Amino acid sequence: MNIVYFGSSPFSIFVLNELKSAGIVPALIVTTPPRPQGRKLVVTPTPVKEWADTYGIPTLEPEKIRTPEFEEQIRAKMPESGWDVFIVASYGKIIPENILYLPSHKTLNVHPSLLPLLRGPAPIEYSILLDMKDTGVSIMRLDKEMDHGPIIAQEKIIPSSWPLDRITFEKELGQFGGQPLARVLPLWIAGTISEREQDHNKATFTKKISKEEALLDFTAPARINLLKIKAYTGWPKAFFFDEHKDPSGVIKKTRIVVTNATINEKNELTLLSVIPEGKKEISWSNYISHK
Repeated sequence: MNIVYFGSSPFSIFVLNELKSAGIVPALIVTTPPRPQGRKLVVTPTPVKEWADTYGIPTLEPEKIRTPEFEEQIRAKMPESGWDVFIVASYGKIIPENILYLPSHKTLNVHPSLLPLLRGPAPIEYSILLDMKDTGVSIMRLDKEMDHGPIIAQEKIIPSSWPLDRITFEKELGQFGGQPLARVLPLWIAGTISEREQDHNKATFTKKISKEEALLDFTAPARINLLKIKAYTGWPKAFFFDEHKDPSGVIKKTRIVVTNATINEKNELTLLSVIPEGKKEISWSNYISHK
């Protein structure tokens, strides 16, 4: 199979690993360009670029894909027999129609929800925020609308525990989603598997996550705050502001990132570990005793 794979995030890596385990390796990988990362803003390639370099797979890292130049690049890499199929898994850019329909068997997407539920850019975070452990992965054919195309395969997942933090759940969904993709790819290219239209009347949508949404509200039910902490693990990280007086009596606010918490037998949120602004991670009990 002559495959081009579009991906950027760790979710993409977990899907790639499952494909490779099944003997399916892309001929070309498209990912986003290197970006500044961390507190020192070191320019860093995507995890997918690093994966491709490890296995000697050529890559393209376009800043924009809605350009004649990108289409020329991907055509220039095309084998004489043409591209069979493109696969998209957490790439981070909307792919235009001229690219979607370039391969003979069009473009498939691995989406970590049971479509038409949780369309959009943040299905993993929203499944945690909405306490939806009954979720799964959809393999769909992409069309010009967001997560709108017909379903090729769909499978439910049983999480290892619940609620999971976003990083762990992303890994489980990526590994889980790569398996049905590997199974259906040969059938899709052979033309022996059919697609079905989504029930668009039942569609729900997610939106891009912002830093402000990660602010905890301690007047809200404990479960809601716990789900926020789990959903925003890694980025943007759940946080609150702690007020205290300095030696001169001036009240100051400190931004506290919550890295772990639980709910006690009284149904109260219990903080376990935090990162005070400008400091390293410590237990909540240590923070309280030394503040």
